[in-house]
Amino acid sequence: MSPIRTQWTRLIRFVATETARVHIGQPVDAGLDIGLAAANGAPIKAFEIIGSALDPAAQVSSTVLTVDKLLAPLANDEIKVVRCLGLNYSDHAAEAKMAKPAFPILFYKPVTSLIGPLATVVIPRVAQPPKEYLPDYEVELVIVIGKAAKDVSEAKALDYVLGYTGANDVSFRKHQLAVSQWGFSKSYDNTNPLGPCLVSNNIITDPQQILLKTVLNGVTVQDGTTAEQIFNVRQTVSFLSQGTTLEPGTIILTGTPKGVGFVKNPPVYLKDGDKMSVWLGNGIGTLVNDVQEEHAVGYKAKL
Repeated sequence: MSPIRTQWTRLIRFVATETARVHIGQPVDAGLDIGLAAANGAPIKAFEIIGSALDPAAQVSSTVLTVDKLLAPLANDEIKVVRCLGLNYSDHAAEAKMAKPAFPILFYKPVTSLIGPLATVVIPRVAQPPKEYLPDYEVELVIVIGKAAKDVSEAKALDYVLGYTGANDVSFRKHQLAVSQWGFSKSYDNTNPLGPCLVSNNIITDPQQILLKTVLNGVTVQDGTTAEQIFNVRQTVSFLSQGTTLEPGTIILTGTPKGVGFVKNPPVYLKDGDKMSVWLGNGIGTLVNDVQEEHAVGYKAKL
C-alpha cells in the first residue's frame, strides 16, 4: 500500500475573522510558528482547505482567511481514540531511574482531556494541592493515523500516517505512581493541549529527527529529540495495529524526553498562574497554555 499523499503541507484549524465559523487551512507563511504567532497576537493568514482534515483529497484553495481563534488541528469528533505511550525515551527512563520497558507501556485518554492552543490547563480539585499531587508537563510528538491500519509491518507503518502534531501530556504524578494503570492520572478534563499544526507525512519523512522543547515560566526545562525514543514511530504503529484496527483519526502520543518536573530536586510542579509552552520542530510549532487550579471551598482530594 502506498503512503498517504496530502495536497496540503501544514494544516491548521481555526475560527475565521471573515465568517466567524470554523475552517481548516494552510498557513500562507510556510515558515511561521503558528502557535507562537497566535500567542503574540500576530496576524495569521491561511489558504482555506476544502474538505476534511482526514481526507487526503482535501484541496488547498486560493481563498485567504484570517485566523481569529486558533484551535486544535482536529476536532474532538474527528478523533477516534487517543492511544499513548509512557516511558518511551531512553533519557527520560534514565532520569527517572526506571528500566527501559521491553514492551510499550500503553494507556488511553478520553477526548475530553484535549484542549487547543492558548486554552487553559485546569488542575482539578482531585489533584490538589499541587505540591502534593505534582502536576507535570510533558512535550510529546503525536502521530495521526490517516487510513485503517491492521497488522501492518514496521516497514509499511509510515504509509498509514497522515501527519504529525504536538501535545503536552500534563500528568499528575501522585495518582500516576500510586497504581500500575496510568489512565486515571492522565485523563482529567482540559489537561492535554494538542497542536498547533498538523504537518503532513509528506513533509516529515523521518519522524525520528524532530526536536522537542518545554519552557515553563520562561525557563527551558525540556530539550530533547525523538531520536531518543525507545519504540520509534514505525515500531509504535506496527505494534498497536497487531490484531487491532487503528482507524483514521486515531492519535498516538509517543512519550516525552528528559527534563520532567517530578524527578528534579526539589521537584518542579505546575501551579495556578504558570505559563508553559511546548515546541516541536519540522513546522509543528509552539503550544502555549496557562495553568489554573480549579477552586472549591472545603474540598480535599483523597487517595
